[in-house]
Amino acid sequence: MSNKKRYRMLASTAAVAFLLAACGNGDTEDTSEGTDNGTDTSEEVDEEASDGETDGPAPIEFDQRVENEGEAIDGGTLSIGFVSDSPFTGIFNWELYSGNPDAMVMAYTMGDLLGYDENYQYDDSGAATFELDQETNTVTMTVKDGVMWHDGTPVTAGDIAFTHEIIGHPDYTGVRYSGDIANIVGMEAYHTGEADSIEGITIVDDKTIEIEYQSVGVQMLQAGGGVWAYAAPRHYLEDIPVAELESAPEIRENPLGFGPFKVENIVPGESVSYTAFEDYYLGAPMIDRIELETVPTSSAVAAMENAQYDLFIDMPTDQYDTYKDLPGYTILGRDENAYTYIGFKLGEWQEAETDEDGNIVEPAQNVYDPNSKMADKDLRQAMAYALDNDAVGARFYQGLRRRANSPIIPNFADYYNEELEGYPYDPERANEILDEAGYEDVDGDGMRETPEGEELVINFASMSGGETAEPIVEYYMQSWAGIGIDVQLLEGRLHEFNSFYDRVGADDPQIDIYQGAWGTGTDPTPEGLYGRDAAFNFTRWTSEENDEFMEQMTSAEGFDTEWRAEVFNEWQEYFMEELPVIPTLFRKEVFPVNNRVGAYDISIGTNPDTPGVGLHTLYLIDEERAGQ
Repeated sequence: MSNKKRYRMLASTAAVAFLLAACGNGDTEDTSEGTDNGTDTSEEVDEEASDGETDGPAPIEFDQRVENEGEAIDGGTLSIGFVSDSPFTGIFNWELYSGNPDAMVMAYTMGDLLGYDENYQYDDSGAATFELDQETNTVTMTVKDGVMWHDGTPVTAGDIAFTHEIIGHPDYTGVRYSGDIANIVGMEAYHTGEADSIEGITIVDDKTIEIEYQSVGVQMLQAGGGVWAYAAPRHYLEDIPVAELESAPEIRENPLGFGPFKVENIVPGESVSYTAFEDYYLGAPMIDRIELETVPTSSAVAAMENAQYDLFIDMPTDQYDTYKDLPGYTILGRDENAYTYIGFKLGEWQEAETDEDGNIVEPAQNVYDPNSKMADKDLRQAMAYALDNDAVGARFYQGLRRRANSPIIPNFADYYNEELEGYPYDPERANEILDEAGYEDVDGDGMRETPEGEELVINFASMSGGETAEPIVEYYMQSWAGIGIDVQLLEGRLHEFNSFYDRVGADDPQIDIYQGAWGTGTDPTPEGLYGRDAAFNFTRWTSEENDEFMEQMTSAEGFDTEWRAEVFNEWQEYFMEELPVIPTLFRKEVFPVNNRVGAYDISIGTNPDTPGVGLHTLYLIDEERAGQ
């Protein structure tokens, strides 16, 4: 997913929309309404969960590379099925996109500035080199020779500066302005309109840029860890007002990147055609074209049975048993940098306050409301104990998902607190918590009232998509009803990915809780998801203690990685006690690869010139797709 703090919003219950962000449901993207047998399925899981049986399929181990025998044919077209029930928005710009579908379709064309190793640490394998100087609080990036935009214009240091100018601009419409960006010397003055340029950004020469930060931390050595490592074509976009960029045809219809493939045609939300960029700095691609099409989850298995595509992205894991043995394909898999969660709405997003001249006097930030319906952490904890996510992972995902115990994923092994118990299924404990907190069934209808004796009805928003979306939601609501909590599905239905996140991000007052998923990107630091000024902090939860943890994680002291790991462990304990979200499932992703693809590799940090790793090294060994 290249190198960004890519918090991707993913499709939460079905396996649609993924990797790599950040961003960010991260999960997020499906419109199918589920299946008619949803009630039966949810009842089955509820019954099995209630007797404590959560044993399911053993964890599945996958290969991460396939290499098929045969000589490469000359050119050819690689066909990709992107399994998604929501159309991609079509924002071809790293600074402005927010949903994972856009990140997916951009990955083939926009280009990655910095490369990283198997630990997601920056190395020199990308289009630019990277150097951090702890003594001067500076980062230096130097664009390599021969890196060009698709129109033949060289990529320059000015293009890297331009990305920062977009995000920091007072009229910026995206979600990327955060503490990481504000950490640049002079950025806040630029963002508030007090300065016309960013003091801490120096263009040393055409290829080299130096960025001075107020402070630096070890996370800045990590891909996506505090350094915005992208370039945008200044010569192509600079005459467009920042407020209009998101809707500009230069972003939506005719994007300009420096990646291995150029965009030839876009059918909004449906497909993208790419052609090889012969002057790609790592070498001309071995295939001539890529044709990417969105495929509804309901027809993904049929498309694989008919060998309709060479590669499937975001193949639904809830249907794994139906396609795992189909001929003509090898299935690769890995742990996703993602987790599914249930979020509690605890406040609102406060837009920046400006003076009469339009200057920002108070930055945009999350504002916690201690009187919100879900503000009682006893209620939140009880709702967590009521869910048997071990059973959900086993029954609905054939063991390809498992109960999450933390908002830090296991892939970040140095910072993941594996000793945390989290919230295993314990309805007795849930009832005890509610009893002790004063939630009682006052009127005898089987549902608890608030400690003040008032009716308690919780509105639950969740996304449509795939066969599991509806039954899982039904199971969760039944589980909460089992402890006397009345949870109702928002408007009685599931919601399509884009409209769902629009409403969640806008703090729709009708939403009390919601189910989403985050693609975490490649940096474990959670500031971009749970920081005070993080637009992606959709719960709007803040606290002074959390602020302190975020500051420690990103401080210079963190270069002592053992000390930093302890801070992470303490923060996870604190977070899971406060529980602004219930992390529900860790996830695996799978990649069916047709046997006519010469080589394909999904391992992290592999040399991009290795066959099957870099997009420019993909090749085909047969004119016909295996299985056709």
